[in-house]
Amino acid sequence: MGDSGGTGRSGRHREIRRRLPLAALALLTLCAGCANPARDVLVAPRTLTSPYSPQGAEVVWAVAPLRNESGVSIADTQAISDKLVAAAEQVEGVRAVPLNRTIAAMRALEMKAVASPADARRLAQALGVDAIVVGTLTAYDPYTPTVGMAIALFPRPGAMSGPAAALRPRELGVSPTDGSRAPGPSAAPTHPDAPWATASLHLDAKNHQVQMDVQSYAQGRHEGESALGWRRYLASIDLYSEFAAFRAVEDLVRQEWVREARVHASPPRERTP
Repeated sequence: MGDSGGTGRSGRHREIRRRLPLAALALLTLCAGCANPARDVLVAPRTLTSPYSPQGAEVVWAVAPLRNESGVSIADTQAISDKLVAAAEQVEGVRAVPLNRTIAAMRALEMKAVASPADARRLAQALGVDAIVVGTLTAYDPYTPTVGMAIALFPRPGAMSGPAAALRPRELGVSPTDGSRAPGPSAAPTHPDAPWATASLHLDAKNHQVQMDVQSYAQGRHEGESALGWRRYLASIDLYSEFAAFRAVEDLVRQEWVREARVHASPPRERTP
């Protein structure tokens, strides 16, 4: 009887061991089937489209290295300037020259910094670009994180839609904000050296509107399985600076849409005899 019971138990154990791999395989297959659809769902990220005519050649922008006025010595302005170049390059209808090329042109011109609109246009002429973005880093905190910048888009005389002095478009000026919404129009510039577009942002990650903007920006730009998800852009100053650069370029593009609409809606000037 003891042998018979032992043999019975051994048989059942062998049967259980035989079935365990099959059960594990079925469970893995079921889990894989549940996970695959979520992993395969792709979301297109937010993109920017320029207002420039698609029938002509692409407009070329350059970005001058940002000046550091944040009061924080560890701020890497060249890295953030590179992110502005990358953000401009992603705008449909715009190409951006590499930052190293801009720095090389400044050295050839013995220009330590772009300190005036005249410097901006001189550098744009030397590079052969249609417009140049210049500005400053106004705030930087890698721990909050916080990034602030003030930038302006200066055209090369005669490029894009014509000389700024002749068009005298209304400047859509901005005041520093917490980065929540787009700026509104301000008074028209009275000087031909006025930029075509400006952006002034102070993006503090503690602000809930900024967090919502980060969440919107992150869609389609990170793996869904990431533990942090969209919050990874709040956990890395490098990624947060990428978001800030996108927001700044977005403001420039939005203002260019308005300016171009005004330019093309304006009646042609009558020639004087």
